[in-house]
Amino acid sequence: MTIEAANMHRETFIINLGPQHPATHGVLRIKLTMDGEYIVDAEPVIGYGHRMQEKMGENRPYAKFLPNTGRIDYACAMSYSHGYVCAVERLAGISVPERAEFIRVITTELNRIASHLLWVGAFLVDLGGFTPLLYTFDDREAILDLLEAVTGARLTFCYFRFGGVCNDIDEDFIRGTRSFITRMRSRMPMYHALITRNIIFRGRCEGIGEISAETCRRYGATGPVLRGSGISYDVRKAEPYSVYPLFDFNVPVYPEGDCMARHLVRMDEIVESMRIIEQALDLLPEGPVMAEKVPRMLKPAPGDCYFNVESARGSFGVRLVSDGTATPYRLKLRSPSFSNLSLFRECSRGTLLPDALALLGSLDLVIPEIDR
Repeated sequence: MTIEAANMHRETFIINLGPQHPATHGVLRIKLTMDGEYIVDAEPVIGYGHRMQEKMGENRPYAKFLPNTGRIDYACAMSYSHGYVCAVERLAGISVPERAEFIRVITTELNRIASHLLWVGAFLVDLGGFTPLLYTFDDREAILDLLEAVTGARLTFCYFRFGGVCNDIDEDFIRGTRSFITRMRSRMPMYHALITRNIIFRGRCEGIGEISAETCRRYGATGPVLRGSGISYDVRKAEPYSVYPLFDFNVPVYPEGDCMARHLVRMDEIVESMRIIEQALDLLPEGPVMAEKVPRMLKPAPGDCYFNVESARGSFGVRLVSDGTATPYRLKLRSPSFSNLSLFRECSRGTLLPDALALLGSLDLVIPEIDR
């Protein structure tokens, strides 16, 4: 029996959450079937801002798709650029200088921290608290200043190149990054006092929006959503890439599966990203930041490759198929937000509307990544 048939004789009503609503984090519509304050069904409706990213990647040279990668997930653009350039490098057999790999990791982890800070501030706004947003954006601005100095952009970065990065980092960037880490470490106790131990926040998150490990497996959820349900899977550890195997860091895991667990995972990941950055700065080798003799017009030999990286929202994968020409025959993007959103319908049934909004916010969705 369908949900619609089961609800025919109930006194239900339908309301729309979105497509333009502060709680949807973008142009996302959720069709809610309500029984009073309780959710009977929640159907996500996507596609309101479809970008056709994959099709654009198939009708232009490999290098001309680089600016697109920073617009798939604008909150963590470095990870998406990293995944794309690594896939092309694997397909074309391009080696990357070690210094460039270190710089990629440093900038990507800074971007991960910025993304998690954005989520913390926005999540609290979803729950009715505004003050933490001011603190998180203050710290995030410090990261954006650092990244702007080396990339020329503050949000949709296009810094990575096939074979390296377009600019080297200087001593000012290194000093500024170390200074930021010192400042951020001193701010973490404040965040936990202001947010994590706040009795109102705990009441809105503990035991709310529970997602089981089995549900995560069935829907292919990854990232903090998966690790907040007790499964220790992080692409940087499970399928190591770049120079991540050189660094010592932990994968935060919490078994509760509720909104609080996902919050704690992201807060711990901020600390672990700072550890990775410090180690990368300490071990940063000298040398070039671009490989020699990378063709201006790439024409990889016919082949098929897949490369995935750990973004702030989970496993982001790029499948590339080359037919030997200057444009990819096929480009397929694996989006973590799409999988994470897919479980919302099942997990929100029977919950109160405010609790479902907490669950939705805890998934940390970026809609352009879903409507890619």
